[in-house]
Amino acid sequence: MPELPHLTIRSLRTVAVSVPMKLPLGTSAATVRSAPLLLIDLETGQGITGRTYLFCYMPLGAKLIAQVLSELFPTIEGDRVEPSEIATKLMRRVRLIGAQGVIWMALAGLDVACWDAVAQAAGLPLVSFLGGTPRPLSAYNSNGLGIMSADLCAEAEHLLEGGFRAVKLRLGYPTLAADLAAVRAVRKRLPDDVAVMCDYNQALSLEEGLERGRALDSEGLAWIEEPLCHDDYASCAKLAQELKTPVQIGENFIGSQAMEAALSAHAADLVMADLIRIGGVTGWMQAVAVAASRGVKLSSHLFPEVSAHLLAVTPTQHWLEYVDWASPILQEPLEVVDGTVTASARPGTGINWNADAVARYRVA
Repeated sequence: MPELPHLTIRSLRTVAVSVPMKLPLGTSAATVRSAPLLLIDLETGQGITGRTYLFCYMPLGAKLIAQVLSELFPTIEGDRVEPSEIATKLMRRVRLIGAQGVIWMALAGLDVACWDAVAQAAGLPLVSFLGGTPRPLSAYNSNGLGIMSADLCAEAEHLLEGGFRAVKLRLGYPTLAADLAAVRAVRKRLPDDVAVMCDYNQALSLEEGLERGRALDSEGLAWIEEPLCHDDYASCAKLAQELKTPVQIGENFIGSQAMEAALSAHAADLVMADLIRIGGVTGWMQAVAVAASRGVKLSSHLFPEVSAHLLAVTPTQHWLEYVDWASPILQEPLEVVDGTVTASARPGTGINWNADAVARYRVA
């Protein structure tokens, strides 16, 4: 990795938007029809702006994270853009209240914006700045295919546009029979060589997980994601031991230490990292080392624009989760080519806002 260019922090802007999803996302917990995003612009004294966005799960999340960033900014105003130094300084600042929830998300968002800025200043795509090379990554389409979708089969075929060879199906219907019916309907409609992942979004107890997991073992799924409460590693380990289908967890890991704890408990066969919950670019690189040391395949969760850079420098790189939720507000959305996604070749992460779209979807 090249030496960090000299940049100093001048100002910080946040804008909340709500972007309609092309396909509603029906999970076992809720149905989401619009993506609440918080856009972050970290301006430097040298004229370079580091950018990222946060998926905030609900509009309240965007409001709270923006407030946290506003409160924290004076602590780093005028500082040099050095992600690790900034992280250390801000962690000291929030030590008494704790770096949890929206505070953790705010810190991670700042980290990504910092890395975007320094890679831009170096004139390199983030993946190249981190020592890698932009390359096509196998991606699965995670848009739609939610619980209670109007027509699962038609939606499944639609999600193959762009050459996708893998899709994700949300489960957690009221009964095992309904789960099986959804899987079989989608599996029957899709070609045999298309992978189908399923995601329970933590809907099951251990007993239900064992019952449904054993029934799903014969359905040819690529993995069963988050069947149980995400941090119940003991129960997840029992499930992973009993099932033939790989158990996937990780989108809720808060920092690489959580991944280390889960893998030490044998709580999963596969792991995925969420860019923001893992701790931004800095946290991702720490998680990469954990997964690599154990030879465990690592996939991404959301944020494909940045995750494409990070997966390309991940030794145990697995699948990139593709969602298009931010595409309407980006100048140059990611392109899907034959089911693969390649990180932007522009300096930094390649994220730039479409000003007209941002104004259209902006919320108070």
